[in-house]
Amino acid sequence: MSKTRERVEAVSSNGVLQQGRGVGPVAPPRVSARRRRPGVIALSLALIAAGGAGVAVLLLQVGQRTEVVTVVRDVQVGQVVTEDDLGTASVALDPAVKAVRGTDLDSVVGRRAAVELKPGSLLAPSQVTKDSLVKAGEQLVPIGLKPEQVPATALVPGQKVELVHVPAQGQTDTGKTSDTLPQTIAGRVVKASTAAPGTGIVVVDVATAAQEGPTAAAWVAADTLRLVLAAPDGN
Repeated sequence: MSKTRERVEAVSSNGVLQQGRGVGPVAPPRVSARRRRPGVIALSLALIAAGGAGVAVLLLQVGQRTEVVTVVRDVQVGQVVTEDDLGTASVALDPAVKAVRGTDLDSVVGRRAAVELKPGSLLAPSQVTKDSLVKAGEQLVPIGLKPEQVPATALVPGQKVELVHVPAQGQTDTGKTSDTLPQTIAGRVVKASTAAPGTGIVVVDVATAAQEGPTAAAWVAADTLRLVLAAPDGN
């Protein structure tokens, strides 16, 4: 049944069919075109332009790369840095990251490592020094610490310590009374190793005054030396 037919029958059932007038197809409603407001269009164009500019700036920042100095070989604390220990790489460097620029590579060759340098890392200016970690008038004393003797605070190069003489059980220092303070030697950490597998022993290289080095070494040999951290100000 056609739409025209359905329309005629529907009207006839209500008793209002008008004779002599044909019923044609129902015309679709007219849809008026939406009027575009110039202000909205201008705002849309402005947002699109701003977004495009932001993306462009981001791409430029990502594309800016800086040549920096990298570490390519293991360098121990106090060891002289050679040209073979270093390399260069071009990276997108965050301004907060302090790294030696590639153009300054020659300025760090010949300096000593202030910390242990690991391959694959960027070289920071503070990781090298022109000063020897063991200064004139000093001696280096290696001290092995058992796990229970290692401070919980990490030992780092430059940290001030005190070497304390602790007599073996049942013994006292010759000529000293029991209420006398134990003998101590001031020192400075030059390097601390990682704990040895199995034993957990940590070897700490401590710089002391040259005249006190032999005494500290004797304490180490007799297992009567203990290491304690000095106050931050060295007092």
